[in-house]
Order: sequence, then structure tokens, then C-alpha cells
Amino acid sequence: MLYYALKVAVSSFLIVLVSEVSKRNTFLGSVFASVPMVSILAFIWLYTDTGDKTKVAELSLGIFWLVIPSLSMFITLPLLLKKTGFYPALAVSAILMILFYFLMMFILHKLGIRI
Repeated sequence: MLYYALKVAVSSFLIVLVSEVSKRNTFLGSVFASVPMVSILAFIWLYTDTGDKTKVAELSLGIFWLVIPSLSMFITLPLLLKKTGFYPALAVSAILMILFYFLMMFILHKLGIRI
């Protein structure tokens, strides 16, 4: 139980850190947010829990393929924010990103790539 509390605390701390740093300096917040901290933590937690390097490698490859559709949000959100409010822009960007995830999964399936 203590181990899970540590995982939650460390993960939560990083999210709050990015948020707080971004209030003062958006560039530095962007740098912190762009570093794949969640992925790195997931690798560490998965390896610590399983000791299985193969699972970590599979997770890493899956993340690689799914980062591509997630980039759509970082393109559409700033464009939509110029035309509409925050929540509508976020919602539309998230929906588009989800559609791109499905498209990517379809393409990967057609190419015989399993994640």
C-alpha cells in the first residue's frame, strides 16, 4: 500500500510541478511537459513491478505509435483557441485527437503492427 501511495505522490507531484511552473514561465512549463515524464515513470513502475524488460520495450513502442495522433491536439488547440473559448476548443481538440487515435489503430492494424 505504501508503494502505491509513493507512485501516486510522485506522479501527482510532477503534474502539479508543470502546472505551477507554467504559471510563471510558459516556456519552462512547456519544456517540463514535453519531456515524457509520465512515460518514464510508467517504464520505471512497470519494470519495478514486473522486472520484465520485454514489457517495457512493448510499452515504449506502443507509446511511440500513439504519440503521433496525440500531436493533433497540440496543433488544433492553439488554432481553435483563437476562434472560440477554452472549453469548446479543448473539447473539439480532444475529440479530434480521439478520432486520430482510431485512425492510427486502423492503419497499424492494416500494416500488421500490434500494440
